[in-house]
Amino acid sequence: MIPRRFSEKQRALLSWWCPDSPYANHTAILCDGAVRSGKTLCMSLSFVLWAFSGFSEEDRFAFCGKTIASLRRNLLAPLRPLLLHYGFQWEEQLSRNRLLLSYGKDCREFYLFGGRDESSAGLIQGITLAGVLLDEAALMPRSFVEQALARCSSEQARFWFNCNPEHPYHWLYQEWICKAAEKNALRLHFELDDNPSLSEKVKARYRSLYSGAFYERFILGKWVRAEGLVYPFFSERHQFKALPAPCAEWVISCDYGTVNPTSMGLWGRCGDVWYRTEEYYFDSRREQASRTDEEHYAALEQLAGSLPIRAVVADPSAASFLETIRRKGRFPVIPAKNEVLDGIRRVSSALQEGRIRISSRCADSIREFGLYAWEENTALDRPKKEHDHAMDDIRYFVSTILDPQPEDFAAFSLLRETQPAGGSSAGTAERRSF
Repeated sequence: MIPRRFSEKQRALLSWWCPDSPYANHTAILCDGAVRSGKTLCMSLSFVLWAFSGFSEEDRFAFCGKTIASLRRNLLAPLRPLLLHYGFQWEEQLSRNRLLLSYGKDCREFYLFGGRDESSAGLIQGITLAGVLLDEAALMPRSFVEQALARCSSEQARFWFNCNPEHPYHWLYQEWICKAAEKNALRLHFELDDNPSLSEKVKARYRSLYSGAFYERFILGKWVRAEGLVYPFFSERHQFKALPAPCAEWVISCDYGTVNPTSMGLWGRCGDVWYRTEEYYFDSRREQASRTDEEHYAALEQLAGSLPIRAVVADPSAASFLETIRRKGRFPVIPAKNEVLDGIRRVSSALQEGRIRISSRCADSIREFGLYAWEENTALDRPKKEHDHAMDDIRYFVSTILDPQPEDFAAFSLLRETQPAGGSSAGTAERRSF
């Protein structure tokens, strides 16, 4: 979508580097604040225009994201039609993670980098840059960000940071946001109202998606600690008593434990909504007995019944149980995506959007929703390691099946390509006891 107009704050972002701008003496820009406030699109457009303003074709630039896939999805995909609209030519070399942009006879070279973890710092070593844009900077390790900045050795080099807030002890907040003046950086704090492309109806919808710390961060744009319950909004409106129709496909999610509880959930899809229809929850302490991998697998078989299970999404650390499932040969098994904070955000959004619902019969899931809480007196966002087993298996399901990222599609394709033996593709869950 081509923006018809820009807000005052977006115009400042677009022009801060221009010689006649009151901010032209700054060497870095920091844009933080609410989701969907227009900061990413305006920053990426501004970055490209700046690169064409006073450099030569020998100068190189970099776009950095948490992963290259997320960078292409969140930054390049909306930027491309905008640049084409303004008369640029676009050539992306996928195998080299390189983007060539041309305007008339002028050409600039942009490299794409992903800063997923500490090992990513090595990927950007050795290159000399005239400028770097760090999208989702708060989600990147400090070592990667600092290595990216170190590659900018040109006298005209400038740094571009874009992020949504995290906790107030985050290194980016402490070292850059709080020290913006000391580092000669311009900080622009964005709110939903800074994006004139959003209607009041759309803004109301975004405000309804979050609560607690996520609301303060993603809607109000504040750097705050996560406190209290992880899902404080969970209530009866997120539950159901009966399926509205036969389900088109079925999946089981699993968090495996030996001393800790094992939790499994049976999920059926009706239309665009996934319903957790049944669950298996075995707590060895509560039952004063333990179960083997074979006994847990027998419970998995009983949970599935005769339903055609597309896949079992299981705790990636449960190597022996994963192997047991593979050896039996009935269910395709996918090691789950296990990023805790990203997963919690996705579960929150899925519940608020009504894309997942929990059966009122899933007593242990409902109990944990009311007890699952953030750790106190810590500088990190981290949920307590208690009342978290159904919470983990629900998170595995949402991150791996309901809301997979593009880089996860290879595993997710099992859902579409694998035809399990037995049963039809539709059915309703019967009440089972364990």
